[in-house]
Amino acid sequence: MKQIDNSSQKIARKKSHPFWRWFWLTFLVVSLVYAWYSFYVPSNDIKWVRNIISTQELTNNSGKNTLLFFTGKWCVPCRIMKREVFADNEVEKVIHSQVTPVMIDIDNPNTYELVKFFKFGATPTTIILDSRGKVLDYALGKIEKKKFLEMLKHPEAQ
Repeated sequence: MKQIDNSSQKIARKKSHPFWRWFWLTFLVVSLVYAWYSFYVPSNDIKWVRNIISTQELTNNSGKNTLLFFTGKWCVPCRIMKREVFADNEVEKVIHSQVTPVMIDIDNPNTYELVKFFKFGATPTTIILDSRGKVLDYALGKIEKKKFLEMLKHPEAQ
C-alpha cells in the first residue's frame, strides 16, 4: 500500500476569474444604489398638516376636502409615493387648490384614535374626506400619479 504524503494532497488555491470579482463588485454597487433610491424622498412644497390627532379636527371650515395620507417611517411604498407623486409640481398645485393635506404617522401614539377609527390594514393609505368628514374616496397601497390626480379631481362618495 502506497502512503500518500499530506503535503502533496494540499490543493493549490486557484485565483478566481476576474469576471467574478467584477460581477460581485457591480452587484454590490447596484444594491447600494437601489437601497439608497428606495429610501430617498425629495423635498416638496406641500404644506402637510401633521398635528391632527382626532376625527373632530379633520373637518374644517375652509370648504375644501381633506386628504389623509397614512404612512410610516419604515414604509418603502410610502416613500416611493412621496418621491413619484407628491414631489410632482402638478400634484402640488392640485393639492394646494383643492384639499387640506394631512399626513398621519401610524407609529405615532398620538394618532392611535385616527388609525383605529379608519380601520385600515396597509400603508400607504390615502383617504379623501369632504368638509363634513364623509369618505369620498380612498386607496389602499401605493398609487400612481394619474390615479392620485383622478382621486383628487373627481372624488366619488363611497
